[in-house]
Amino acid sequence: MMQTPIRGAGTALITPFRHNGEIDEPALRRFVAWQIEQGIQYLVPCGSTGEAMTLTLAEHRRVVEITVEEAAGRVSVIAGAGSNDTAKAIELSKLMASAGATHLLHTSPMYNKPPQRGIVAHFRAIADISPLPVVLYNVPGRTASNMEAETTLELAEHPNIVAVKEASGNITQVSQIIRNRPDGFTVLCGDDVMTLAVMAEGGDGVISVTSNVTPTLVAELCIAAARGDFADAKALHHRLAPWTSAAFVESNPIPAKAALAMMGMIENVLRLPLVPLLHTHTDVVRRSLVAVGAIGA
Repeated sequence: MMQTPIRGAGTALITPFRHNGEIDEPALRRFVAWQIEQGIQYLVPCGSTGEAMTLTLAEHRRVVEITVEEAAGRVSVIAGAGSNDTAKAIELSKLMASAGATHLLHTSPMYNKPPQRGIVAHFRAIADISPLPVVLYNVPGRTASNMEAETTLELAEHPNIVAVKEASGNITQVSQIIRNRPDGFTVLCGDDVMTLAVMAEGGDGVISVTSNVTPTLVAELCIAAARGDFADAKALHHRLAPWTSAAFVESNPIPAKAALAMMGMIENVLRLPLVPLLHTHTDVVRRSLVAVGAIGA
């Protein structure tokens, strides 16, 4: 089983649905294959971008199975397995391992708002039992609580916790983690607009939303930054800027799915409570796709 260090650009995959509400398995297979062909270095199915909260357990497992099958060992598959119920998170971890994932992505508990010691206890309980390496995910905008740098660094000492996806939007916090992390612990950006800044601080890559649409450009940005060519990385960052902005005009993955539908890759279908892109944003998204070369003018 592949358990290589996670580096560079990974895509937080959308989950394609048909208009009848079912998962569009052929579209998902094509999409995963395209992502790998375009240079993405690892895949992250069933996160918030993949609308995991509205998938049944069977659907969740099936999305990961398909991603694993299409990846065929070429890239790592970091399956979303988060829950604000620690016991459920542990069971979901086992299910994702049985589906063939190589790593697990676990978000800091949402809604419960545990104190920092509760966050530590949650992740330790998962990592102690998990059959796969664990990637922490700090996303205060969705969980309503921040996993502080000291908490991440304490958890980084656990042998089965190998990385963090940092989406706090706080570069000072991210830099503190990078400076003080143990050897072998990976720090990934979780906010596309900050990828260049995080990698300039010494971060290792990004779990990206925008790479659903622009996988090659995001991968090239990470490769340039990793080799220290920040002039090239900055140019790519600026080239991506129109889409990076448009990708968040409404809640993720609403704009990403609208964009991929414009590209003819999926049907523009989301599950409630998410709804399709507001029509007043359509031109902004379309213009951004033209600007980055995803569609013709």
